Amino acid sequence: MVPYYRKGWREFIDSTRDAIAELGAEIGISDEPERRVRCDKMVFAHYMLGLTLNHTARDWEAEIRAAKECGIDGFALNTGSQDHWLDEQLTLAYQAAEQAGGFVLFISFDFAFEWTVQQVVDLINRFKYSPAQCVVDGRPFISTFEGPQWADNWPLVRQATGGIFLVPDWASLGPHGVAQKLDIIDGAFSWDAWPKGCNHKMGPDEDHLYLQALQIEKPGIFGTPNNKHKYMMGVSPYFYTNLPQWNKNWYCSSESLWYDRWQQILEVQPDFVEIITWNDYGESSYIYDPHRDDQVVPGADAYVKGHSHDAYRAILPHFIQAYKAGKTKAKPREQLEDVAIAWYRRTPASAGHHGETVWGQGGDALAAHGAKDVISVVAITKEENTVTVTLGDGQPREFHTTRGSSYFEIPFDESTLGPVRLQLNGEVTEGPDIHCNCEDKVNFNAVVIQVPSRR
Repeated sequence: MVPYYRKGWREFIDSTRDAIAELGAEIGISDEPERRVRCDKMVFAHYMLGLTLNHTARDWEAEIRAAKECGIDGFALNTGSQDHWLDEQLTLAYQAAEQAGGFVLFISFDFAFEWTVQQVVDLINRFKYSPAQCVVDGRPFISTFEGPQWADNWPLVRQATGGIFLVPDWASLGPHGVAQKLDIIDGAFSWDAWPKGCNHKMGPDEDHLYLQALQIEKPGIFGTPNNKHKYMMGVSPYFYTNLPQWNKNWYCSSESLWYDRWQQILEVQPDFVEIITWNDYGESSYIYDPHRDDQVVPGADAYVKGHSHDAYRAILPHFIQAYKAGKTKAKPREQLEDVAIAWYRRTPASAGHHGETVWGQGGDALAAHGAKDVISVVAITKEENTVTVTLGDGQPREFHTTRGSSYFEIPFDESTLGPVRLQLNGEVTEGPDIHCNCEDKVNFNAVVIQVPSRR
């Protein structure tokens, strides 16, 4: 028992520590050495390692630098057992992260492929002592893409590696199914980051169900102290895929998704956040543009080329800072200037053949009937301000922002065509034109622009 005369000091120290941590989140610093990231909350980006066949050390350095600049703490390296370049690229990635400092990595085993226990153990043991390895509660952080059928093997992996902090994505089980396996895992990651079929929006209901499920007490042989299971929430800017070779052809409503989902993160305040994705070009969920043709899977080049997504990252520093500080609204970072981004499809949904694309995974309606023809705008401003959007030769549309984050939509159709101009604080960025010239079928991917433009 703590003597009564020491309780006040302990409470004072704890409250002071909390205040310092919040200040650090506000201004983007930590009291830990730069070589190791330690934070109660972390934001990762899902990284498709399978698209790095010809990556060099310089490529990894550039991508890690870009991720750090927007506040991302690390990459979740989606790893498939079939890739012969796996060892080389994991080594390059960890070396680049170690050199950069303040950036972590962890392996996310993709169970769309077969894994043996020995393969999993060998990879974990190989990188677990790297200064760039993400560590939680003293154990290497590990995740998955699916794989609940492999669940009974994880105790063997723990034994052979000396312990791991396992936060898998078993979205196919749902929150209630995950709740039945709490004695095997240390937390859960939800891949549920897009509206379901024939829905324009999604809410945080599923996230709250996960939080409830993870609070159920189970005999924690391998669990975290006090059976405190962590929750990692998924957030994504967009989704469109049309890859017949994998029977994939759907669009998820994404008009306000990037804004809505970050608002939900601020509401839910999960333990971790994972952005889906950094570089999955085949599913149009990328926030980092491809720099080589071989990074894009065959067939996806038709809807990725000419559709930059880099500008999605421009608002991340503000939302990530607010999340780490426990705020319910994005607060502009004082050392950064006001910013606005806009994303839009380059043709109306009815401008060409619908390509049999359905509205949402498993949806029973065509995407052409669900996709809204709008220019979506998010602005982050320090004070009340004005964002102006002009489409072609049309009249400029002015929108008044509040302090913090604001969202607007500007509709378009076949009669309102031309380049998109986005203006804020006297600076103007002109994006690619909206047109009706579909060579083959409607491209449901978006292009993203920002003001001020990237320097």
